[in-house]
Amino acid sequence: MKNPLQTRAARLGLPAAVATAALLLTATACSPASVTTAAASGDAAGAGTGVPALEVNQAAVDLLPASIKASKVLRVAIPTNEPPTQFYREGTQEMTGTNPDVARLIGEALGVKVDIQVANFDSIIPGLAANRYDMTVSSMTPTAKRMEVLDFVDYMQIGNAIAVPKGNPGQIKDENALCGKKVGLLTGSYQLTVNVPAYDQACTAAGKETIQRSEFQDTRQAISALTSGRLDTVLADSPILNFAASQNPQIEVAKTYEFAPVGVGVPRESGLVKSVSAALNAVIKSDSYAKVLAKYGLQTSAITDARVNFAQ
Repeated sequence: MKNPLQTRAARLGLPAAVATAALLLTATACSPASVTTAAASGDAAGAGTGVPALEVNQAAVDLLPASIKASKVLRVAIPTNEPPTQFYREGTQEMTGTNPDVARLIGEALGVKVDIQVANFDSIIPGLAANRYDMTVSSMTPTAKRMEVLDFVDYMQIGNAIAVPKGNPGQIKDENALCGKKVGLLTGSYQLTVNVPAYDQACTAAGKETIQRSEFQDTRQAISALTSGRLDTVLADSPILNFAASQNPQIEVAKTYEFAPVGVGVPRESGLVKSVSAALNAVIKSDSYAKVLAKYGLQTSAITDARVNFAQ
């Protein structure tokens, strides 16, 4: 017998991998995320992960730092369980989703094993600085502040989304209606660190109250707070909130906006940016890249230019 969520996902035209994530999201939406810094599975790049094959790009390999050439391993930091960008395969601690799959495509292009390590979003940059990770693929927006410590290479584009209770009782139509509202945000996110301060300035200039911020370690926790009436809205990445709204009849997305590229981040002193840039240029021109995005219903997130250090 089909699970009702699988049936609903099929009606919505969602890919099978994302439909599976719906079950995980529903089963865990009210529970804190399980966070581990251990490797997810230790699979070789692409092996057993369902990632389409991609040829090794020798020019990119030649640019690898000596330490990575020797170890043939890239330690990649990925955030907590948030479909469709990253989520655990059912019954496992192995991460899949657009971010892990793009990381594995980079690994295939570089001919190295990808060691995915899961961490809270706000701990990723300190972890990179402490040499716990070599790279992050975490829907991280390149900003001037982040670029003080990291080099970035664009790999896809996403937007902001505003999620509200079904029927939008608070009449929140866009970002201009957030003044004085109780807003859920991911700790360390672009929305929290860049968008909300700018919105607060506009609120103050208009003589209105500033935003009442509530921070969460993953967006599922924020959605749970929204559905229980503790928040008026959630402001987060559009793929995550659009997917959540497609699976949860208690919420809807009032607006998606401000689409911009996100980047793979590497420590500035690591020397990895040249090889990652060359690898990503090969990745985004490949059929494998298009297949990965389509697998999670994110075809419109594709980019054509892997720009380096292009701050948003």
